[in-house]
Amino acid sequence: MKPYQVACFGEVLWDILPDKKLPGGAPMNVAYHLQKLGVPVAMISSTGDDADGDDLRQVMQLLQLDTTFIQRDPAHETGKVYARLAATNEMQYEIVQPVAWDFIQSSAGLQEIAKTPGYLVFGSLASRNEVSRETLLSLLDGDRTLVLDINLRPPHFTQELVELLLQQCQILKINEAELKLIGDWYQFPADMEERVLAFSQKYDIPTIIVTLGDKGAALLVENVFYQHPGYQVTVADTIGSGDAFLAGFLYNRIINTPPAITLAYACALGALVASYHGGCPAYNPDEIIALINR
Repeated sequence: MKPYQVACFGEVLWDILPDKKLPGGAPMNVAYHLQKLGVPVAMISSTGDDADGDDLRQVMQLLQLDTTFIQRDPAHETGKVYARLAATNEMQYEIVQPVAWDFIQSSAGLQEIAKTPGYLVFGSLASRNEVSRETLLSLLDGDRTLVLDINLRPPHFTQELVELLLQQCQILKINEAELKLIGDWYQFPADMEERVLAFSQKYDIPTIIVTLGDKGAALLVENVFYQHPGYQVTVADTIGSGDAFLAGFLYNRIINTPPAITLAYACALGALVASYHGGCPAYNPDEIIALINR
């Protein structure tokens, strides 16, 4: 088996916009940007045995994504999300269900990936159905560092599910709204830094990343807090910018970059992708460094 440094588990789908459709799904976006940065990635998901699935597989191959662990489901259609831009410049989504990625099956190959060192990226959305959820849970007892990109999409989560996933991870990525929502469940302090520390202590999560949109991001690593104001760009859309951020973070984590530089790089990649349309745009990684040095 190839030495996949990162495995991304979850949804692959078509983002249906008013004027076009684009390949997407948070785990696939993360996988795309990691492979752009030279990191070997296994994408674990499922498509339908349909034309949309064939098209999506073809696009993934054009994007140079490894499709070894993309299952084909004859009983369920390929995932779709209907997306529109809200007045706040944030994307709003209608996520179709059930679809193929709700039914990711366990396999010997997936168990082998879980046993090898590296990172496993997962989120709450692909856990909405019991089949994929049970497959995911079977992979969490391996040797990989577990990265939870919480990615809450109402109504596709419950407090019980979120708490279960929070108990599993060593790295948590969460946005400002999600931090407030979950923190309010436990009446954590309103101050962001204190709230993040409370999260870390309650769930024993040593690394927590908080994305703050156009205000940059914050990072807690072993009780040390870092913050970056982000980079100003002309926004095309925000689809996948948080996923690109996470890929930039993991890439630097793999090569042992110091936390402050890691956070700056992640912010730059997230901003760069927001300046393009879609979650998997064509770009040169040199553009990330150019944005940092601008």
